Amino acid sequence: MSTGAWVLVAAVVAALLFGLYRAYADGRFRGTHEVRGGPPDDTHEPSVLAGADLDHELGERATLLQFSSAFCAPCRATRRILADVAGVVPGVEHVEIDAEHHLDLVRRLGITRTPTTLVLDERGREVTRATGAPEKQQVLGALAGLLAD
Repeated sequence: MSTGAWVLVAAVVAALLFGLYRAYADGRFRGTHEVRGGPPDDTHEPSVLAGADLDHELGERATLLQFSSAFCAPCRATRRILADVAGVVPGVEHVEIDAEHHLDLVRRLGITRTPTTLVLDERGREVTRATGAPEKQQVLGALAGLLAD
């Protein structure tokens, strides 16, 4: 086999592996991100929205904070799913933020792509996050532990 054919095979295998990883990882809630500029003290940890110029109310029990952009097709699907969950689960609000218009908040929270969904507790602290479009069951599962307390 020629060198060009080996390069082609390697490129196809790399693309396949990357695609499989993205299919596995997209929409899964896992971990949190350390908010830059915030104190590490858990008892006085501020809302992730503290200092942001936003007019959004937090949910009584939880908030689904979605970062999206204008030309993002998965963002529209995520919007529908999160709004549906917020409509079904009492005390949960859905807040959508245009990442392009709030770059300071995007940088501070470590948002690297859209859609990104953050699950916030009643005080606005990040509990978990997902990049990519989550499924409804994944969102409900992420809220289950928070709402059980």
